[in-house]
Amino acid sequence: MSEPEADQTPFPGRRTPDATTAMVTALVRLRGALQEARLPLELPGAEEQRAARAEMVDQLEDYVIPRLMTLDAPLLAVVGGSTGAGKSTLVNSLVGTRVTTPGVLRPTTRSPVLVHHPDDAKWFGQDRLLPELERVTRQTNDPEALQLVASPAMSPGLAILDAPDIDSVEERNRVLAAQLLAAADLWLFVTSAARYADQVPWDFLRKAAERSAAVAIVLDRTPADAVDTIATHLARMLASRGLKDSPLFTVEEGEVSEMGLLPSDSVIDIRRWLQALADDQDARAAVVQQTLDGAIRTLGRRTHTVADAATEQTDAVRRLREDANEAYDRAVKAVGEASADGSLLRGEVLARWQEFVGTGELLKTLETRVGWIRDRVVNAVKGKPQQAERVTVAVESGLETLILEHAEAAAERAEASWRGTAAGQILLRDAGEDLGRASRDFRRRAERAVRDWQDDVLEMVRSEGADKRSTARFLAFGVNGLAVALMIVVFAHTGGLLVGAEAGIAGGSALLGQKLLEAVFGDQAVRSLAERARQRLESSMSDLLDAERRRYTDLLDSLEISPEAPERMRSAARKVDDLRYAATQQPQGSDAPESAP
Repeated sequence: MSEPEADQTPFPGRRTPDATTAMVTALVRLRGALQEARLPLELPGAEEQRAARAEMVDQLEDYVIPRLMTLDAPLLAVVGGSTGAGKSTLVNSLVGTRVTTPGVLRPTTRSPVLVHHPDDAKWFGQDRLLPELERVTRQTNDPEALQLVASPAMSPGLAILDAPDIDSVEERNRVLAAQLLAAADLWLFVTSAARYADQVPWDFLRKAAERSAAVAIVLDRTPADAVDTIATHLARMLASRGLKDSPLFTVEEGEVSEMGLLPSDSVIDIRRWLQALADDQDARAAVVQQTLDGAIRTLGRRTHTVADAATEQTDAVRRLREDANEAYDRAVKAVGEASADGSLLRGEVLARWQEFVGTGELLKTLETRVGWIRDRVVNAVKGKPQQAERVTVAVESGLETLILEHAEAAAERAEASWRGTAAGQILLRDAGEDLGRASRDFRRRAERAVRDWQDDVLEMVRSEGADKRSTARFLAFGVNGLAVALMIVVFAHTGGLLVGAEAGIAGGSALLGQKLLEAVFGDQAVRSLAERARQRLESSMSDLLDAERRRYTDLLDSLEISPEAPERMRSAARKVDDLRYAATQQPQGSDAPESAP
């Protein structure tokens, strides 16, 4: 095989140190924007974009940012491939010594193993490459550890990393293999005559081609009589998939020595090729530049796709929130209207109110102008007089029924709208309660809220009548009686205080309550009392329904989807692209400092 030529992968421009610092800063911001973006809703394509986002964050942390900050570090060739391809044996043979013996490396790799020259050890600390992996110098099966093997047989300037199988039966190994390949300057992709057409390796090679990564292919364990046929077919496959310029090496099937090495002449072409990279600083830089620039370019492009997915998530949350709000806004409005348009002045409430005002004692001192209303109400009532407490109980029951009815209706409407979307269905399923019904404790909370409002009304009357408690009218009506009258007025307070005879018994009852209050407090004070009582009732009912609404909106809030996340990602990606473009406009020359793409 021919040795690599530096000008085959030209730099897109040479940067000054300041430009490199600017690119590092931009990439750090891109990483932050990607980390903040959440795609929790199960929308079409969301799973794919979640995986893409995770891959991009890993590549930025594991490779792109560390590599850009340490461009002089040795070239890292990651050896990856399918199960049984002979990766570890190939690494042994390339190094020229048995570095995979028990106690140093495992024959079947699970934890990654990095072999380097002792003088290059400084480049592979925790902050340089794959920072989340613990560094160890001993044998381990822990996939969370990176085994460092210093070998004088390695050439300075080159390191080889033996990765787990890309098609391992263990998912953690597969994920780690993909992560390591994304952290490579050079992919040394190992396959075999029996496995070279498998889909999994080609999925990885496709990704390499998409980001212009430097790749070399090793066709391992190939029968001598089939080398030409299989290599020709594989070369055609590589060309059709955008990898026609990738070096292709073949290793014939043969016996492994007691030292775990292939015959030297089996790997001589690969060893010479890697040695040429190790010896030629410009060639190494060209490979690093090709892979690094391809990674940065691809990160920018893929970020926009993730941002589009994040926009879809934001739009879905907005629609779900609007549906829930519409259902409960409708309920709040309906309760407000029904508690102010006279609807409650019927049934039990009306009957108890008419019994109360029909006792006669309360009306003896009323001005004659409301006598005709009194007569009409009293004449319509049958049965014996009851106390104000009976009206209070009836009001309490009527309000509780009203608010419960609309809370149930709102829950049903919100649930039905959410069930119309796949994302809403999943949220409902995982909610932990039946959101299509009012909360189990809602009735109890409604009862408490109504009683609290009635207590507020009683206190308002008591405070307003502080200087009138000794008057005949106040004594005749009593605090409870006046409070009941104020509640009745509130229930027919839609357009302000009643100003004339209303049609129907309910309207007449409210007008009578108003006159009762005016006889004690005067019309201006009654207006103030009624308005305050009305506002407190609306506030209380709204709070109750808002608490029910939050069962839905809290679910959406828990997703932690930021509406600003898509634009933050796009903005960060544009900055990276702008810096890449600026680098291509700078003149190249041997005197220009080496830097990142």
